[in-house]
Order: sequence, then C-alpha cells, then structure tokens
Amino acid sequence: MDWNGMWQSIVDYFTNNVWNIVKFFAVLVIGIVLIKLIVNVLHRVFNRSKMEKIAHNFIVAIIKFALYLVLVLLLLSIIGVQIGGVVTALSAVLLAIGMALESNIANLANGIVIVSTKMFKKGDFITVGDVSGSITEINFLFTTLLTPDNKKVTLPNSMIVNNAVINKGANPKIRIDFDFGVAYETDVELVKKVVTDVMKSNGKVHLDPAPFCRLKTLGESSINFFANCWVDNEDYWEVYYFVMENVYNEFKRNKISIPYKQIEIRERTDVVKMPVIKEHLPKRVEKQRNTKKHVIDLENDNIFIELKEQKQEIKEKIRKQKSENKKKKEQEKVARKASTKPTASKVEKSNAIKTNKK
Repeated sequence: MDWNGMWQSIVDYFTNNVWNIVKFFAVLVIGIVLIKLIVNVLHRVFNRSKMEKIAHNFIVAIIKFALYLVLVLLLLSIIGVQIGGVVTALSAVLLAIGMALESNIANLANGIVIVSTKMFKKGDFITVGDVSGSITEINFLFTTLLTPDNKKVTLPNSMIVNNAVINKGANPKIRIDFDFGVAYETDVELVKKVVTDVMKSNGKVHLDPAPFCRLKTLGESSINFFANCWVDNEDYWEVYYFVMENVYNEFKRNKISIPYKQIEIRERTDVVKMPVIKEHLPKRVEKQRNTKKHVIDLENDNIFIELKEQKQEIKEKIRKQKSENKKKKEQEKVARKASTKPTASKVEKSNAIKTNKK
C-alpha cells in the first residue's frame, strides 16, 4: 500500500478545501447552538401554556429531530455530497421502518388522539373491557393502569381508542348504586328508612342530591330495592363497604330477613312399577350384502322407468280433466242460451192478451 500517496491525497484535499472545511465546522457549531436555543424557547412557551406535559415533550422532540436532520443535510452539501441520493435513501429507510413498526405507528397516532382530546388524565379510574384501574402514566404508545389489587397493566393506545372507556374519575362526584333483596312479608317503608338512614349517617355521603331508596322489582323469592347515594371520587369504595356492612346489621336489628333460594325435597312412599313390554333383544342376524360394484343405468333402471311412467300418467290425467272441464263449460253455455228463448205457451199467452185489449 502506498502510504505516501494516500497521505499526499489527504493533504491536497485539505489544502484545496480549506474554506469548505472552515465553513463546515462553523455551520456545525452555529447549528447546534441554534437548535438548543430553539428547543429551550419552545419548552418555555409550552410550559406557560395549558398543554399536557406529554404533548409538550412529543412536539419538542419532533421539532428537534427535524432541525438536526436539516443540519446534517446542510453539512453533507457543504462537503460535496449529493443531497438527492441521500434524501432518496433516507426515504426508503423510513418507509421500511414504517412498515416494520406498523402497529406501533398506529399506537402513536392513537396516543396523539388521546392526548389532544384529553379523554382522561393521570389519576382517573377507568375501565377498558375487563381491565379497571387508576391511570399512572400516559405516553404516545401505551397507557399504564394500576389495578385495585396493585397490579400494573399496560394497554396499547389502539385498544383504548377502539373500545368503550368508562372513566369514573372524569367528574368530582360519583354515584354508588346498591341492590337489596328482602322477604315478601317485610314492611316496604321500614326498608326504605333503614337504607337511607345508613347512607345519611356517613359524613362523606352528599345530602344534595339526597340518598335514594325505592322498591324496584318483585322477584321469585324476594322483593328487591334499588338505592344510591353521591360521594366524592376518592371516597367511593370506603362508602360502598360502609353502607353494605351497616345495612346488613340494621336489617338484623330490625328483624328484616334476607331470603335465599330454597329447594323442596319430597320422599316417595308408593311403589314404582316399571312394566316391561317387549321381550329380550333378539340375536343379531347379519345382512347378506352384495360386494360387487353396482353401476346405476339412468335410462334402464326400474326406478327411473317407473318415475317416467308415473309422469306420463299424471300428464294424461291432467289432459282428460281439461277436456272434461271444456265440455262441461260448453254444455252450461248451451243450457243458458236455451233458458233465455221464449217458449210456445208464453208466445200464445202474449198474443191472447194483445187480442183481448183490441
């Protein structure tokens, strides 16, 4: 290898492109400084706005990436690289990445929808399908929930956007619903009073709107009451368990029974007679089967010949019936014409009447 020749080529390149090299480093330094300055300004602007933190960081990251990409292309053009080829190759790479990360791109788009529409916020208790929990983190790909039993669940944003989401933390107040079943002989007004008194006894229950309890349905073995009360979001479960436990105790204190389904069992005392009608099963008699292959001749087979004959007989019967109906109609027509002609006696009577008049 000719090291001297290689070194001379490097020296000649730097000698002939001194100003381009200076320009390259100057643009590099100035570009980096400008990008950092623009990013800091954007952070300050977004911090003063009401935009969500996740949206703020995402927009800044996109702008930062675009600025650095422009800087790299500008530096390549300074040192003499053809930008057209680089842009084409970069587009192909981005297309391949996009096809490989199709599901993640869909999650990203849905994450933008979630953040921009403010469907929910961190701390809300939501239900998506069979999963319920409090939101601990929202990003542009996934949403993380913490379930009541302290399990961490990560849901793709596509699943959230494409399914019904129940947000129990969207409003500061929430309603708790209860269903109670008691025996049919129970006093309805007493049950209503007991349930409403229990709900009003808890200071975390709102008195406006007031706690509610009414008879809802007449069940198979019980009369069922529907009750509800309004509480703050953070007090939901505490009030729920308080009401359930104290209603049960108050029912016992007021001699209100809670029925349960029962099964009635009766013992038979009569003798069951099961007469046998037929004799024992006969012995098996094997059928004599013809093992030869049988080819059906559609033209000469007896079944098809019989079908053809039956078809001809039916056609002949229809033809005879039509001819009989035709003859019958002709006879009826002749009879009607004969009945309309005047008879000889009627003509003689009419002539006699005319002569008398004269």
